Amino acid sequence: MERHHPMQPDKKTSAINRLKTVRGHLDAVIAMVEEERYCPEIMKQVSALQGSLEKVNRVLLEGHLETCVLHAVSEGRTAEIVDELMETLRYTPAMTGPTEEAM
Repeated sequence: MERHHPMQPDKKTSAINRLKTVRGHLDAVIAMVEEERYCPEIMKQVSALQGSLEKVNRVLLEGHLETCVLHAVSEGRTAEIVDELMETLRYTPAMTGPTEEAM
């Protein structure tokens, strides 16, 4: 389906900033492995990284809903966009798991 609309500037900035933070955190975790730090400490940091990446997905999905999905619905492409969203949610665990508030 791909009818791309530009990202909202605030969502783009948020996603980029979060991804840069993840990159720095990942470098630190790599260093932990190289230094042979205690495995549970490393695993805790890997889990934190996964959570951070899920937050990026939430930001991206919010932006997608507020732009591309809204446009698709207004153009009468509801069934098409619902199919796309169902596919997206299949590989986006953050959308099917507990919310940040529940944690």
